[in-house]
Amino acid sequence: MQTASPIQPRQSQTLSAAHRQILRGVSRSFDLSIRLLPPALQAPVAIGYLLARATDTVADTTALPLGERQVLLDLMTQAIADPHAWALKNPELTRLTQAFAAQQTDPHERALMQALPQCLPLLHTLNLDDQASVRGVLGHITRGQQLDMARFNSGPQGLEALQTEAELADYTWLVAGCVGEFWTELCGRHLPGYSLLPQNEMMRIGREYGMGLQRLNIIRDAGADLTAGRCYWPVETLSQAGLTPAMLAQAAQTRDAGTLQALAPLYSQWLDHTQTQLACGLRYATALKPLRLRLASALPALIGARTVALLRQAGPAALGQRVKMPRHEIRALLWRIALRFGSAAVLDREFRQLSGKDLS
Repeated sequence: MQTASPIQPRQSQTLSAAHRQILRGVSRSFDLSIRLLPPALQAPVAIGYLLARATDTVADTTALPLGERQVLLDLMTQAIADPHAWALKNPELTRLTQAFAAQQTDPHERALMQALPQCLPLLHTLNLDDQASVRGVLGHITRGQQLDMARFNSGPQGLEALQTEAELADYTWLVAGCVGEFWTELCGRHLPGYSLLPQNEMMRIGREYGMGLQRLNIIRDAGADLTAGRCYWPVETLSQAGLTPAMLAQAAQTRDAGTLQALAPLYSQWLDHTQTQLACGLRYATALKPLRLRLASALPALIGARTVALLRQAGPAALGQRVKMPRHEIRALLWRIALRFGSAAVLDREFRQLSGKDLS
């Protein structure tokens, strides 16, 4: 009989209250979704999300030297990918994460980085199949983050941009589309017969859903990204309207009317594309049989639909604004869904209403 090892998997467990608090701090909306999930899915999804947010914090903190962030992200990636690497690299990884945490201005991200040495071992509490799924999705995500760091290496002093729509599609799949596939894989494993649609179709629309949520993040955060020297709107697309990334960055600061007017058709097309992908997410959610799973899957699409509507109202001037669905609207949405038992018809109606569609 083998002696138990600290890296041997145990039965999947729920997160501690401290880890739940960290999760709630870095994403209230996703924490809501996780709490709605069936118990078998909560731990792998929550652990995967916490680790992804930690690696994203490292990749996204452009105020710190690129080399330092690359070293730390590489160590984190190795510790996630190889269960033995955690034990070997623990002292150095702990030292670097604590030093990195001390430089974070956001208190929730600082708490996340401080807790990383306790979060990484959570991966080993999952069963082997779930561990493999979490490692697989995090492998894609960290690859996308590493590409981002290499691509946008000038920081606020310079401006870098994606070149093509193909690069954008690849990026949105790496950091978010793969999450839709991961979610679907877990459902297929833990909840036999969970969907009204075939598994391959759920994988396809789950992938589109994730990519749409990431495109929405890009549109919503475009102004802040441009200020930080990052332009996710491809050069080839902007050139169709006679625009450049530098012109967008300037407009985000000055709200130049001419640039914003030239951007308007592209901006509308981007929102249309995003709306179509979010509609895939709504189709995904309404195909789910378990009520809790249906609600957890629908919530980001519903919040996304309202955010798209708010971005349409703001127009390209949103480059200089922070647009998001207010918390009181989210609470009201949750009550409406709960009181109507979250049926597919109710979710579809909410999606169209939040999108600003005429229901008459």
